[in-house]
Amino acid sequence: MENFSFWDLEVWGTVNLLAVLLGSLLLANSLKKAIPILKKSLIPSSVLGGLLLLLASVIYESCTGSSLFNTPFFGGNGAGVLEILTYHGLALGFIATTLKPSEHKFGKKRSREIFDTGVATVSTYLMQGVLGMSITLIAAALCKSIFPAAGIILPFGYGQGTGQALNYGIIYEQDFGFTGGRSFGLTIAALGFLSAAIGGVIRLNILRRQGRDCGLGHEEITKAMQLQEIQGRDEIPMNGSIDKLTTQLVLIGLAYLMAFGIMSLLGNLVGSLKSVLFGFNFLLGVLAAVIIKALNRLLMRKGIVRHQHISSFLMTRLSGFFFDVMIVAGVAAIRIGVLKDYWLVILILGLTGAVFTYLYTKFIAKKLFPDYAEEQFMVTYGMLTGTASTGIILLREIDPDFNTPVAENLVYQNFPAMVFGFPLMLLAAIAPEQPVTVLLILAAFFVVMNLILFRRSIFRRKG
Repeated sequence: MENFSFWDLEVWGTVNLLAVLLGSLLLANSLKKAIPILKKSLIPSSVLGGLLLLLASVIYESCTGSSLFNTPFFGGNGAGVLEILTYHGLALGFIATTLKPSEHKFGKKRSREIFDTGVATVSTYLMQGVLGMSITLIAAALCKSIFPAAGIILPFGYGQGTGQALNYGIIYEQDFGFTGGRSFGLTIAALGFLSAAIGGVIRLNILRRQGRDCGLGHEEITKAMQLQEIQGRDEIPMNGSIDKLTTQLVLIGLAYLMAFGIMSLLGNLVGSLKSVLFGFNFLLGVLAAVIIKALNRLLMRKGIVRHQHISSFLMTRLSGFFFDVMIVAGVAAIRIGVLKDYWLVILILGLTGAVFTYLYTKFIAKKLFPDYAEEQFMVTYGMLTGTASTGIILLREIDPDFNTPVAENLVYQNFPAMVFGFPLMLLAAIAPEQPVTVLLILAAFFVVMNLILFRRSIFRRKG
């Protein structure tokens, strides 16, 4: 593109794609407010917007035989851009969430609850992995065209969301010949969001019949925010010499640049695992964000930096934006045609994942969080079938003012979850070569994590 004109579609393609993605979010949100059944469905607007674009893509392809997002209007490679947005959206959202300032000091009980939430998250990943691998190994034995290790994408699609499901789908497609792997992962993730909505509605109806005061797709309440919620203590002003929002984006960009540097350095050292390593972009992004956050605290403590540059309010808004874009782009990027051999397997995986995740997280919440079992179940089930924001959507239906500490559990559980969950990512990298061995390791790891999770009940001291 050395010689181009500003009216060329190559110049406008990506901008047009972003405009359509954001427009679909607005349309989906308007439909949710206008149509009662959608309002009560608890389906996030980002998922609904992605489904609208997916429907438009399917209709266009059936009429013309070509991909909607690869037309000149979207620059000729819009489908690829959708996958890139999905890939980066996950990491950018996690970085923004990690950078948020936190001044909480928890006692022993709260620290234990946060630790247990993290362990429960990883234990559910493992349960989903065991179920998924078992299903696709049986399916592969009956039908040779089925990719045996496809089922391990279930915990990434349900437990970690669209970005990681796409990551491993691409790795399996490019490195191991799993035809349609990326669309398989994106479809599993989309089913996860639907599972969260359906399971959440079912539980809310049960609670209402039991006399519990809870909403069901209630009207959004607009209330004025207090100044301290927007402008924290000692923060830089909103409109200084550099805009405050720009400062947040700079910090996120620096963290992601640092993560890229780490991945590139390690990738050159272990070239054979480079694709897997770059699949950990969100994890290394979180590590880089922790470093920048610690450096910021150090500079403030030394008096070198006098004002807090990180805004909790704006970082929350940015993380929500990145996750919304990730989800709508990920759902829209699904290619229905390449999944013709997998529909039955996908439906079985989706249904099994939803039912077992519902039952397992309900049992954990009742057993380990008796003071706020329903709230803990809602946020855990929503997160482990969709994303953290899905969990918050369900939590708001029964705890709109966040009177319980469940929202804090959701935020701070990420660190123990990442520590314990890292081996799962490594196992997923070798699953296509040794699926049976990986299944056995996952099952053993699941037993160990449950021993840790229910340690107080199993190893209770005798009075």
